[in-house]
Amino acid sequence: MLIKHLAPNGSQVVEYDRQHLALYAAMLDADAAGQHWTDAAWDLMGLDVTDTGAQACWISHLERARWIVGDGLRNAILAFGQRG
Repeated sequence: MLIKHLAPNGSQVVEYDRQHLALYAAMLDADAAGQHWTDAAWDLMGLDVTDTGAQACWISHLERARWIVGDGLRNAILAFGQRG
């Protein structure tokens, strides 16, 4: 799975979101369980957590996951129901 340095940040659900939905769910679970971001980023995303951009990558994807299940839920349901 290819992980971009930063997750999408627009108000539209994109193919990247569709491809990473399981990752988003796992990230939300890890965050809710109190798992430290470095452990979760390594386990779930394969990130080198010593890289200077690793935390920004983690945060942007976690924020995107929160948006998908929050304000973006309606858009996500519509987008995930479409075949792409």
